[in-house]
Amino acid sequence: MRTGARHSLAELYRPADLVVLGLGVTIGAGIFSVAGRQAATMAGPGVILSFMIAGIAALLACLCYAELSSTMPASGSAYTFTYVIFGEVWAWIIGWALILELQLAAAVVARAWGELTVRAIANFGVQLPAPDLVVDLLVLLILGLLAATVALNARIGLRALWVMVAAKLLAIGAVIVVGAFHVVPANFGDFYADPKPLDEPSTTVLDVFLGQSHAFGWFGIFAAAPAIAFAYIGFDIVATAAEETVNAPRAVPKGMIRSLVLATIIYIAVAVVMVGMIPYTRISLDAPLSSAFRGVGVDWMAHVIDIAAVLGLTTVILVLLVGQTRVMFSMARDGLMPRRLATISRRYHTPSRVTLVIGGIAILLAEFAPVSTLEQLVVMGALFAFMFVAAGVIVMRRRMPHLDRGFSVPLSPALPALSLLATLWLMVNLHVITWVWFALWMLFGLLVYLGYGRRHSLLAAPRPAPFPDAAPGRGRHRR
Repeated sequence: MRTGARHSLAELYRPADLVVLGLGVTIGAGIFSVAGRQAATMAGPGVILSFMIAGIAALLACLCYAELSSTMPASGSAYTFTYVIFGEVWAWIIGWALILELQLAAAVVARAWGELTVRAIANFGVQLPAPDLVVDLLVLLILGLLAATVALNARIGLRALWVMVAAKLLAIGAVIVVGAFHVVPANFGDFYADPKPLDEPSTTVLDVFLGQSHAFGWFGIFAAAPAIAFAYIGFDIVATAAEETVNAPRAVPKGMIRSLVLATIIYIAVAVVMVGMIPYTRISLDAPLSSAFRGVGVDWMAHVIDIAAVLGLTTVILVLLVGQTRVMFSMARDGLMPRRLATISRRYHTPSRVTLVIGGIAILLAEFAPVSTLEQLVVMGALFAFMFVAAGVIVMRRRMPHLDRGFSVPLSPALPALSLLATLWLMVNLHVITWVWFALWMLFGLLVYLGYGRRHSLLAAPRPAPFPDAAPGRGRHRR
C-alpha cells in the first residue's frame, strides 16, 4: 500500500542525528542516581557488573531492532515490524503496549523533571513558595513547550536536541573526570558483598517462584540488572524515526547500535566513579552522586549534576514525544486509530494533530495520575515489545530468507533466541503487581481493538481488486 502525501513523513534525520536522538532518550537523570541506589541497596560495588549485564541484554535487543528496521524502514518501530511478520491483531497488541510505555514514560519523566528542577533551584539558595504548585506549573510548561516544538517545527526540535545533548554530555564528562581523581581503589575491595536477606520482602515474579530474595552477592548483582535496564530503554525510539531518515536501511541500525554502545560506556564510567569515591555503605539514596562529591569535598559538582540532570530529562521528554507521535501516527495511518491523527500539517509538515493530542494526554497523566508509582509499567511495555522483535527476527529469517537486509543479526537464530531469553528474565524480575496492571491494560486494549480498530482497519475496508480473482487485502505491503 502506498501512502499519500498527507500521510507521509518527510526525511529529516541523518546518521549523526540518530545517535543524538538515542543519547537524548537513554541518558537522563537516572545516570546520576541509579548506580548509587542499586549499589547501596542491592549490588554493592558489583553494580558495575549489573550495568554490564543490563547493557548486554539491551544490546541483544538492539541488534534485533537493527535488522528489522533495516528491512522495514517505516515509522512505528516494533508495531510496524509485528504487523508485517505476525499480522494485525498482534500488531495492535504491540502498538498498545508501546502506547503504554511511551505515553506513561513521558508523564513520569515530566513529573520527575518538575521535582528535580525545584530541587535544583533550592540548591542554588532560592526558596520557592508553594513548591508543589510550582512543580505542577513546571510540568505543564515543559510538556506544553516540547509538544508544541515537536508539532510545529521538527527541525527546531532537532537543533534544540543537539544543543541539550551536547551540554549534558559535557557535564557528564566533568563528573567522570573530576570524580576519577577522587576514586579510592579500596572502595572496590568488597566487590562481591556478602548476601543478606532484604529488609522488606520482594514481590517480583522470580521471587515468588524461588520463595526467597537476597541483596548483594551474585543474586544482588543479577537482581539489580532489571532496575538498571530501565536506564537503557529508549534506544528503540530511534527505529520510529526510520521513515524520516536518509538512507534508513543502513543509517538506522548504525544510529541505534552506536548510541546504545556509547550510553553503556558512559553509564559504566559513572558507576565506576560513583562506587569508587566513597564506600557503598555511605551512599545517600536521596542524591547518590551529589552526596558522593560532597563527601570528598567537591561541593560545586552538585550544581553541575543538577544542571545536567535537568537537561537530561528535558531531552528524554522531547524524544519520548517524538517516538510516541510516530507510533500512534502509524497506527492511525493503518486505520487502527482515528485516521485524522495521521494527517500531516501542510503548514508545518509535521503530524501536528497527533502530537498535540499526545502532549495533552501526557499533561493530564502527569498532573492528575500517580505516575511516580507506575515506572515499572514503562519497563514492562518496552520489554514486551523487545520480546516480539526478537521472535520476529527468527520468524522472518525462516519465512523471508531472501529479503534484502541493510543489517543482519550475527549468529542468528542463536542471538535472537538469547535476546528473547534475556528479555523474559528481565520481565520476571518485575513486581507481580506490574504484571497484573499490564494484563489489565492489554485486556482493555483488546476490547478497544474489537470495538474500534478491527472495524476501521484498512484491512477491513473494501477496496477494488486489481485483478478479478484477487482477494481483498491480498498482497498488501505496508510501506
